[in-house]
Amino acid sequence: MLEFSYMKETIAIVVGGGPAPGINGVISAATIAAIEKGMRVIGIVGGFKSLFAGDRKKIIELKIDDVTQIHGAGGSILKTSREFPAKVKEGFKTLMSTLKSLKVRYLITIGGEGTLYMARWIEKEAKGRIAVVHVPKTIDNDLLLPAGMPTFGYETARHWGVELVENIIEDARSTDRWYFVTTMGRFTGHLALGIGKASGAAITLIPEEFSTGSAVSGKEEKLSAKKVADILEGSIIKRLSMGKNYGVAVLAEGIANKFDQKELLEYEVIEKDETGRVRLSEIQLGRVMKTIVQKSLESRGIKVTIVDKNIGYELRAADPIPFDAEYTRNLGYGAVRFLMMGGTGSMIVFYEGKLKSVPFCEMFEPDTDKTKIRYVDIASETYLVAKEYMIRLEKSDFKLGNIKHLASAGNMKIEEFKKRFSYVG
Repeated sequence: MLEFSYMKETIAIVVGGGPAPGINGVISAATIAAIEKGMRVIGIVGGFKSLFAGDRKKIIELKIDDVTQIHGAGGSILKTSREFPAKVKEGFKTLMSTLKSLKVRYLITIGGEGTLYMARWIEKEAKGRIAVVHVPKTIDNDLLLPAGMPTFGYETARHWGVELVENIIEDARSTDRWYFVTTMGRFTGHLALGIGKASGAAITLIPEEFSTGSAVSGKEEKLSAKKVADILEGSIIKRLSMGKNYGVAVLAEGIANKFDQKELLEYEVIEKDETGRVRLSEIQLGRVMKTIVQKSLESRGIKVTIVDKNIGYELRAADPIPFDAEYTRNLGYGAVRFLMMGGTGSMIVFYEGKLKSVPFCEMFEPDTDKTKIRYVDIASETYLVAKEYMIRLEKSDFKLGNIKHLASAGNMKIEEFKKRFSYVG
């Protein structure tokens, strides 16, 4: 463990949540800017988990030579972690006392909605002793940043996701098979839609498409796995009617979050992560859909090879593309500048060519105290254009001339086809 001299004011950097391309860029830019302003910089290795444990062995001093060449590397030199909600409450006093013992005057947090919540909590409890700024990151792109700016890491994840899916599309064409590709996105479909639209996948399904809230009860109704499977089967049949027995469907993992877990247990063992949330990346959404769709097609004598595949971990620790490398340098510098100007309790953002701050209070729902989530607007032109180029059943497909051709491809009678699939069009 390093022994520190506290003649200089200390700024600490901590990373929370899952990895995202560009974390090292923020660490690098913030460290250099802070040292040049006469600050001492320390990194909390292992995220908040180390602070909850009061583990001073996980505290390292960062020098300029340590960070000058890390901005182009994926992952996090400070590592990262998640924690159980109950452990957060149990360890929070230890966290605060650890920061106090380290004489931390400024704190930069890098993370998603969970880390943002922690940043606000620390800033509130510190009562002015620690100034806190948050740098938003998540490949899910689901934090409500102004002017539609993406969270850092998203563009890199999408870039490499498109590379992978384009290769899969070519494999599908070469081998006459279908792929059901599931991407990360716990609550939203930004990543899946970005990958599917840019790669030219046959169809992309996102959780926002399945709005299941009840206006009367105000409760979320559960989505039937069969409905999603029927949409996918309809896409396969439509492709068959075009003389093509291959294709790629991109699915956002958040769709599984809308399923009735009892129904899901018929197909999958449900695991939970260290925070107690369902581990969506472990639910084989593609495999569940493959099982249902293949069984349905085979019952009518239609043989289609379907391969399920998950992509996500391959994307979140990738080396950042130039967009994120530049973006994170702006954010790291902006975080330090904000703190040096006396700021606290805000998230640093960059849009319209300027660094700006968004107060923590604007990032939470006043009624629930939950972080505001940015969902895909399915009424937006971005989504409507994406849907325009998908191969999926539409209302026009159920007109007499079209439905006859489709029913034949699905090895069904017209009325049978209409009864089975008209609700997904």
